[in-house]
Amino acid sequence: MSEHSNDRNVQRAANLDTASISDALDRLGIAGQCHAIAPVDSTFRMTGRAFTVLYGPAQTPPGTVGDFIDDVPAASVVVIDNDGCSNATVWGDIMTELAHRRGIAGTVIDGICRDVALCTEIGYPVYSRGHWMRTGKDRVQVEAVNVPVNIGGARVKAGDILRGDADGVVVVPSEHEDKVLDVAEEIERVENRIRGAVRDGARLDDARREFGYHALQSRK
Repeated sequence: MSEHSNDRNVQRAANLDTASISDALDRLGIAGQCHAIAPVDSTFRMTGRAFTVLYGPAQTPPGTVGDFIDDVPAASVVVIDNDGCSNATVWGDIMTELAHRRGIAGTVIDGICRDVALCTEIGYPVYSRGHWMRTGKDRVQVEAVNVPVNIGGARVKAGDILRGDADGVVVVPSEHEDKVLDVAEEIERVENRIRGAVRDGARLDDARREFGYHALQSRK
């Protein structure tokens, strides 16, 4: 049984799409959308609590680039802050294979990855700013793990919930997760009512007005 299998809020987040969570974050005034972080494959889905990794430029002699992986708990999401750098990768096929075998939920990178054929083949979710083959070895190194990091302009702390789907990644801060998930579930209920009304023949503008669609994302 995976570590987070009994984590009710992770399960709640897994039942929501990123758009609903994004709208809930907007209503609550929380910056949790990871800008420009996209899935390697649009079929990827990912939910779990963050294990954060901060990278920096390599020193002389250089430090390590991936030795943290054995310390990541199963069902976690590896969250790597490489300051958006696109000149070298911080994740490749060895990391993908090991993470998949160990039951890690996925990887999110503010930077780039490589060896994308394997992650798509085995269905291991990777979200990043892109992919390119040049290694990060001797170019970057791990500075710290489980410290606050920045991913696409969103702050991520160890233990925050990450949700990824075809539209990208959102972070739900642990101190606000109950409220964010409550609001996101409310938004999905309202949107489902609107869909139902339209399917039954209602005009879209009338259904939106009836169910308060235009205020769903408004700051309250």
